[in-house]
Amino acid sequence: MAKITIADLEKIREESRRTLVLREGAGRAKVTVHMGTCGIAAGARDIMSAVLKEIEDRNLTDVIVTNSGCAGLCSKEPMITVEIVNYPAPVKYIEMTPGRIKKVFESHIINGQIVKEYALAIGSETTH
Repeated sequence: MAKITIADLEKIREESRRTLVLREGAGRAKVTVHMGTCGIAAGARDIMSAVLKEIEDRNLTDVIVTNSGCAGLCSKEPMITVEIVNYPAPVKYIEMTPGRIKKVFESHIINGQIVKEYALAIGSETTH
């Protein structure tokens, strides 16, 4: 078995720090992947991987990634919710695929333009 070098340890530390910032830090945007049983069955794990890949490929450090349980619309899974700081409302995107994740990142997260054809709801699902 090969010995771990100082460079290996530094790489591990940086990866751990980046993961911690994504999950707990303050950011400009937050992406929630809905991972209830129905979401996972519909492919939410692949969506989570696609979200993390977009963040890594684009070298983004200001996007928080989290997960949640069921969003209540099993037939529309996999779903994500995107929240942007200083935007009036979160956006819930439905029937996501890795290709759709790319478009949401490019249009909404990077350029601030909601991808209306994938959006189910804009704003809170709570009633007043």
